[in-house]
Amino acid sequence: MLELIDIDAWKLDQQKAVSPQLRVVLRSRIIRNNLKPMSRLSEPELAKEYGVSRQPVREAFITLVDEGLLEIRPQRGTFVKKIDYEAVLNARFVREAVEADIIRQLASRPNAELVANLRQEIADQYKAASGSPLQFIELDERFHRSLAQAAGVARAWDYLEAIKSQMDRVRFMTFEEFPSITLVKQHEQVVDLIEQQDVKAAEEAMRSHLREILKSLPKVHEIYPEYFENSPGSPRDT
Repeated sequence: MLELIDIDAWKLDQQKAVSPQLRVVLRSRIIRNNLKPMSRLSEPELAKEYGVSRQPVREAFITLVDEGLLEIRPQRGTFVKKIDYEAVLNARFVREAVEADIIRQLASRPNAELVANLRQEIADQYKAASGSPLQFIELDERFHRSLAQAAGVARAWDYLEAIKSQMDRVRFMTFEEFPSITLVKQHEQVVDLIEQQDVKAAEEAMRSHLREILKSLPKVHEIYPEYFENSPGSPRDT
């Protein structure tokens, strides 16, 4: 699942391996824009901040470089990477293909228990829509994961998690600018259509939902152009 934590309340668990914990907290700080694009990260300063040696910090850096969230510049240091505009579009494209198929499967064989559970998740989303970004995005993630699990392809969601970190950065940036209530209503529409066994309409509703980022992405880029790299003039509906 999306590994995000309350970075203000986070504490190192001395009973667990240090490096994976540092990866999670640093990843959360980057995705939530607490560490902004092009911020320079210092191994000794982070080691001191978290009360650890430099080795686990270095190991966490390596995993985040592999994920495309950090970059190491020889003789200059380690920096938070800018948001890769093309990676956002590509991740969205893959996600739409996977989730459209998931919805086709679920709408063709509706399950009353599943629908009831999804409606409870949506009720929780309505309550959280005006709250913290972390709480709402965690609920949003849970909803989409629930759909994948119900279709018997939970591992497919795991694959998506591995490629959509750039999307997640944009999601946090748009939380204050664009109303979350719109996304909740779209979730509700998808569930309604699953319950009605309207396969075609349910699939189209999910595709439309996942294309919302194509509307918000250029607006976010306009507001924060310095946070992006390789950004085209306007997003393609890929």
